[in-house]
Amino acid sequence: MARAVASAVLIVLTCVLVPVALLATWVHDIVLDTDRYVATVDPLATDPAIQDAAVHRITDAVGARVDGQRAAADIASWLQSQGLPPRAADAVRGLGPQLDAAVNQAVTKTATRVVRSDAFATVWNTANRAAHNAVVHALTGQGRGAVGVSDGTVTLDVGTAVDRVKQELVNAGLKPADKIPQVNKQLVLFHSDELAKFRKAAHLLDVVGNWFPVLVVVLGAAGVFLARRRRRALARTALGATLACLVVAIALAVARHYYLGHLPPQVQSKAAAAAVFDTLVHFLRISLRTAVVLGVVIALGAYFVGPGRLPVAVRGASDHTADSAARWAAAHHISTGRVGGWALAYRRIITLVVLLIIALVFALWNHPTVLTVLLLVLVLLGVLAVLALLAASGRTQLRTGPGAAHPPADRT
Repeated sequence: MARAVASAVLIVLTCVLVPVALLATWVHDIVLDTDRYVATVDPLATDPAIQDAAVHRITDAVGARVDGQRAAADIASWLQSQGLPPRAADAVRGLGPQLDAAVNQAVTKTATRVVRSDAFATVWNTANRAAHNAVVHALTGQGRGAVGVSDGTVTLDVGTAVDRVKQELVNAGLKPADKIPQVNKQLVLFHSDELAKFRKAAHLLDVVGNWFPVLVVVLGAAGVFLARRRRRALARTALGATLACLVVAIALAVARHYYLGHLPPQVQSKAAAAAVFDTLVHFLRISLRTAVVLGVVIALGAYFVGPGRLPVAVRGASDHTADSAARWAAAHHISTGRVGGWALAYRRIITLVVLLIIALVFALWNHPTVLTVLLLVLVLLGVLAVLALLAASGRTQLRTGPGAAHPPADRT
């Protein structure tokens, strides 16, 4: 009774802690790793929503304005002093708004050219690499960078891009741009009033990030080992962990919808905020999908090695096909020799060793994905198919006996 209770408790803990372990790995290996973080946010430099938000913010920060009314009035007065008729001079004075619009268009065009150039991508990557300390600051309260974190608001310093736009405007002949005063050059990327509440939890996850996934695997293995029906316990553990990961994935989608629907005024672009959110949680989503697929694969594997009618039929059909292939090979004087008998005698041990090797490869794989799981499953199935053929060849050799004549070749 105590053994069954202990097994049930360990299995439930494993199912609950699997998504927590994935979150710990994401925090430790993605958010708090500089190279990984920069690689994660690198595509944002070419994201249209981010570029549009940057153009808008840089244009506002540059703030190059020409008093169109005054400029038009000065031009009209000079022309009138040169003999321009009064009506024509009045018409020139009315061009003030058009002058303002032309200057604003020139500033926006220059800012757009800068943002969509390779130079901005370089500035973006450089700023984000320096900003990694700010991400650590956001989660642990330590570090600063080009990305600032204050009261749950994450901002990016676009000062370098602003200065470049100002210089290009001056080079293009817009001299007043040289006198633009220093202004706020922060582009708000993300805001959450709950950010500070997660600092302690993030710090704890960072500390245990390396060992937490290993602990969860050990708990799950112990729960399955203590169970009386281990195959069924393995399947239930896999399905329970899959369900937990699905719940977290759904919660992540709900959180995204809620966040984008309650953006504070300081966030300039909803599309840019969505791009940043999706990019930051991209690898977490991949991990959750991978865990779901892996759980389903493990549950199916546990089912198909069981005594059910369908598993027995599938295994029987597989052995029958392998026996047919072995008989055909024997008829054509193709033999595996001692390898077939060895595979037949130690088939279960070989299968267990192959499973352990596949599990070790998966554990050592750097950030596995769904494709990783499917690839390893295909490799496992291929190895099992070869093993089944070798075992069938061994059975055929036992039936024919060492002194028996080879069956005649099929000449049809």
